[in-house]
Amino acid sequence: MRIATFLLGVPDIRRRVETPACLPRSSDMASQSVLFVCLGNICRSPLAEAAFRRAAQNAGLDVKVDSAGTAGYHVGEPPDPRSIDQARSEGIDITGYRGRQLSKEDFHEFDFIIGMDRSNMQDIARRDPGNGKAKTAMLLDIVPGQEGREVGDPYYGGADGFAVTWSEVDAGAQALVAVMLSENG
Repeated sequence: MRIATFLLGVPDIRRRVETPACLPRSSDMASQSVLFVCLGNICRSPLAEAAFRRAAQNAGLDVKVDSAGTAGYHVGEPPDPRSIDQARSEGIDITGYRGRQLSKEDFHEFDFIIGMDRSNMQDIARRDPGNGKAKTAMLLDIVPGQEGREVGDPYYGGADGFAVTWSEVDAGAQALVAVMLSENG
């Protein structure tokens, strides 16, 4: 199944992802790369990176994964302590992650740039130099039945919001791995 078929009906994604070589074949799996993007790179995108890293590893995929923020508020800082706690509760250590800002080079380096919400997607589109290889998508658009939903920013809430965020980014990570496996397997 082509990722474009999987995402049929999602106009913002379909435009960018319908190319026949959207995902490289299994012989090119080492070159697969995904960048998860949120606003500050301390809450949602580090959790998405961690969830995807684990899902890809469990599936036997060799995939490069990273995260970034559209804003430079937290460059060089560790994830929010509540993100660290949530990841830890899932058996994952993200204490070594450091915030960074989305760059134009990312559009050349990564195959996929995945945003958490519509605002992220608008910021990603504004930064896109237009000549890179990256395809863009909003994370929950990849999850069947969740198309159009955003991963809410838990920053201003309590720890329970981070648990909700984890469940959403983990579902997105699992769905993206499933698409990669079906495309490359």
